[in-house]
Order: sequence, then C-alpha cells, then structure tokens
Amino acid sequence: MISIECGPVIGGVCVTDKSCLLQISAQLRALTECIENKNVESVMIRILSISGSLRAQSSNTSLLQAARHLAPPDMTITPYDGLADLPHFNPDLEAVLPLPVRNLRERVGDADALLICCPEYARGIPGSFKNALDWLVGCTRFPGKPVALFNASARASAAQAALRLVLETMSAHIVDDACITVDLLAKGLSPKAIAADLAIAVPVRVALATLAAEVRRATGD
Repeated sequence: MISIECGPVIGGVCVTDKSCLLQISAQLRALTECIENKNVESVMIRILSISGSLRAQSSNTSLLQAARHLAPPDMTITPYDGLADLPHFNPDLEAVLPLPVRNLRERVGDADALLICCPEYARGIPGSFKNALDWLVGCTRFPGKPVALFNASARASAAQAALRLVLETMSAHIVDDACITVDLLAKGLSPKAIAADLAIAVPVRVALATLAAEVRRATGD
C-alpha cells in the first residue's frame, strides 16, 4: 500500500526528495515494460471509478478525475455518477430491481476493476455510499472483483478501515499495492492541479499501473 501523509512516502521513500521520485518513476517504467513485454494487443482495461461523496467540489471526486488523466495507455477510467439516484436499500426490491440498481450492478459487473475514493463522515462510511455497497451485495458478478482504494485524506483512517471490512465481507479482491493515501484535505485542488503535482501524480500512476498488472495477471493476459 502507498501512503502519502505529512511527508509523502511510497514504500518508505520520501517523495519530496527528487532522487526518490526518480526511483519511483523507474519502478513505474518497470511495471509498464512488464505489461508491454507480454505483447498485449489493444485490450483495454476497463476501470469503473466510484466516489463516495455527493459534493460537487469533493476532493475524492477530484482525485478520481485526476486519475483519468494519469491512467496508462491500456486503461480507461469511467466515472459512476448514479450514487444519488439509488433508492434506499430494501431486500424486498430484489425480485424486480429498480433501474438505477440494475444500472449500478451492470456497470460494476462489466468493469475489469473498481477504483474507489471515499470520504469519512462521523468516523464511518457516508450513508449514500454504504447504500450503494448494500445494493452490490446481491450482485453475483462482484465477488473477486479487483478493487483499488484511493484515500484523499490521511485523517480518514476510520472510514478506510470500515470500507475494507465491508468490501472483504463482500468478497472483493482488494489490491493492496494499488491503494494509496494522499493529503488533499482543505487544499481545494482541481483535477488538473492534482495531476500536475508530481508528489501526487507519481503514486497515482504507480497505483494504476499496479492495478492494471493485477487485472492482467488475474485474467491470464
């Protein structure tokens, strides 16, 4: 897992140091070369990104938008924007699923992996996002789905722990080496500014390359 807190660190290396950033960039190149050496022919990895926040100016959503700009050439990241449309979870509706729920399950099922960025409210998962997870419990295509967790605040440790517990209970495959924590709290950075910040962009690129490699490993590509 990659964690960037007060002194940005990746694998014990401080990313505020230029030489350390070069080391990390070399790791990223190695991951990319590993994929290229497998002679992958135009098979795109489809990632569905899900923000756990409904706020228009959410740092979690901004981080996911920045990830779209930083994705490797063999990866597409498509945002899920139907969180607010989901009805309250009710198992009685499983027989005839509401359209927003069917759409959520289809998009999750069709994705090769999920990229989740979730804020923390009252030391837990926001209710709207937990509602979405509850609807996915009945999704037969969810178990074993590779998941990367991006955390936009080092303070959101309680929500991350709760989220991991829920996802593990749902039999998600959390790719630990593709999970990162960056400190965007109260910075108000735009997706473009986040993507241009080397201390953030490098670990995001490494995480996405790691997720891509895991998807290819799991599918035998």
